[in-house]
Amino acid sequence: MELSAREYHLLQYLIIHREKVISREELLEQVWGYQATPMTRTVDVHIAWLRQKLETNPRHRQCILTVHGLGYKFIG
Repeated sequence: MELSAREYHLLQYLIIHREKVISREELLEQVWGYQATPMTRTVDVHIAWLRQKLETNPRHRQCILTVHGLGYKFIG
């Protein structure tokens, strides 16, 4: 599977912190290097791209879960 450098870094961070809910803010700081929390959908878009590449059934997510109001969690 081909991943962009950013997708790879995002997936790596999620895997290292497997089973932990990670906020968008934490991902923006750790993966993108943002110091302030901008209003952006960058994380959501990249998560969607990763899901398209990783998930076999988009209706039944097995790798990256959304924890509403909190962030994302890697369980794959």
